[in-house]
Amino acid sequence: MSDSPIHNQVPTAASALIGDPAQFGRVAEDGTVFVITPEGEKAVGSYPGKSAEEALAYFVRKFEALASEVALLAARVRSGAMVPSDATVAVNRLRHQIKDLNGVGDLVALAVSLEQIPPLIENNRGAYEAKKAIENAAKEERRLEVVAQKEKIVEEAESLALSESWKSTGDRLKVLLDEWKAAPRLEKKADADLWKRFSASRNKFDKRRRTHFAALDAIQEKVSTAKLELVTEAEKLATSTDWVATARRFKALMDLWKATGRGKKGEDAKLWARFKASQDQFFASKNADLEKRDLLMNANLAKREALIVQIEALLPITNGEQAQKTFRELARQWDRIGMTQRDKKAVLEARFTTVEAQIKSAEETRSRKVDPAAKARAVEVVKQLSDAVANYEKQAEKAKTLGNAKKAAEAEESAAARRIWLAEAEKALAEFAS
Repeated sequence: MSDSPIHNQVPTAASALIGDPAQFGRVAEDGTVFVITPEGEKAVGSYPGKSAEEALAYFVRKFEALASEVALLAARVRSGAMVPSDATVAVNRLRHQIKDLNGVGDLVALAVSLEQIPPLIENNRGAYEAKKAIENAAKEERRLEVVAQKEKIVEEAESLALSESWKSTGDRLKVLLDEWKAAPRLEKKADADLWKRFSASRNKFDKRRRTHFAALDAIQEKVSTAKLELVTEAEKLATSTDWVATARRFKALMDLWKATGRGKKGEDAKLWARFKASQDQFFASKNADLEKRDLLMNANLAKREALIVQIEALLPITNGEQAQKTFRELARQWDRIGMTQRDKKAVLEARFTTVEAQIKSAEETRSRKVDPAAKARAVEVVKQLSDAVANYEKQAEKAKTLGNAKKAAEAEESAAARRIWLAEAEKALAEFAS
């Protein structure tokens, strides 16, 4: 592309953001892209593998992206959407980006357009502070509304604290509590002080209501009804065989019974007798079942103790294949034996595992002895050691012939060591099946 001259007029914000930024750049024959500035051309980079037009367009886009940021910042400052301090930071950041930009466009006009923003920031600072003051005033007004709303709730709760309309007042206090929860929160101390007054009023009313109803005969009827429900459930559970869950439920029923309080004396005694009878029936059945389970587990323990003797009799192993076959059959019998006391079974399982490990080890040894590859390796080791012994013996003879006693001794020592290794290797080879 041919060179394009710089515009002679003073650049403006419009000239930076409107027009053809490509007029401020060119592409050399070697593909290097230059931006044209009043100080002269400056290389901004290259775009290998692309045409001159594509390379120039790439660096123009980088300029346009930064120009768009400048325009956007100006628009946000004019609209009052930015805090002045944040806007100043943004201007400083863009100054550095324009200075270091490797892009093609009217960099002078872009810099000028950026410098038009700081005066706008100062002009809008007063408007921003006024807007902030309005927002703060609205926030304070809303806070005062919430304070008034919560104070109204608290004052009504305080007025109800001495009421004797138990049902309607209790319902109204619940509504006030819901209104409190729905209201916005104030600053921590103010909220806490109002809540303390509100909570104190509710607690005062609740305490008076409980005291009042505790004195009424109706509370005893309520207790009797609750205990009758517990007795009915206990009688249904009396024949249950789900020992753990039912025992847990009986404990919960007992806790509920104690928490229910006292009813009429005569009625309480009758209900307790029924409850206790159901409880005793269940636990008597549970204990009888446990005794039966103990007998069964003791019988199973005897079976395991007898069987482990047969299993341990397989040691020491003389016939690995037969031992393994017998062990498998005994293991199947072992697995078929039912539940046994956990601690005693663990000891027997340890003895069983010891035999199992030795059976497995013997089988692995037997498998290795019939492994052709292992035997071939053993043959090779024997051959290598035999060759080494013969070689050292020849070296010794030769050294003796030459009258080198030291070298002859060293060779004989090496041959002797390998004869020992050879004997071990031949012994290992002999263990393989022929």
